[in-house]
Amino acid sequence: MLTTDQKGAIAEAEIAAAAIRLGVGVSKTVSPLRYDLVFDVRSEFIRVQCKWASQFGNVVVVRCRSCRRSRDGFVRRDYGADEIDAIAAYCGELGRCFFLPVDRFDRRSAIQLRLTPARNMQRNGINWADDFAFDARLRALVGP
Repeated sequence: MLTTDQKGAIAEAEIAAAAIRLGVGVSKTVSPLRYDLVFDVRSEFIRVQCKWASQFGNVVVVRCRSCRRSRDGFVRRDYGADEIDAIAAYCGELGRCFFLPVDRFDRRSAIQLRLTPARNMQRNGINWADDFAFDARLRALVGP
């Protein structure tokens, strides 16, 4: 069983490798900030927080907050547009990366990405995993 630190390190490495394969410049932060990586896309810098995503049945859950232990218990903080530009998530069960712009989760604690249609055939308000596929999202930013 992997620890949360191991999962985070794996997610960050997988996300960085996927971005580099797409020709995106990737920089790592040196000091502790709310984001892990900086993507250089068309001379624009994108602050990216890396997350491990988990699959639960037909849904991938991406946590959009940090959680740390303090003397008063767990401290949870949601991410906002003033701190990061996107969350990139790696799902180990699927071996896939996802890219979520901050406007899709600003100050939410989690976002669910559906892999298959819901059994009740609901389509409104669904976040489809394929709509957040890392390669497609970053290619759109990088351009031809």
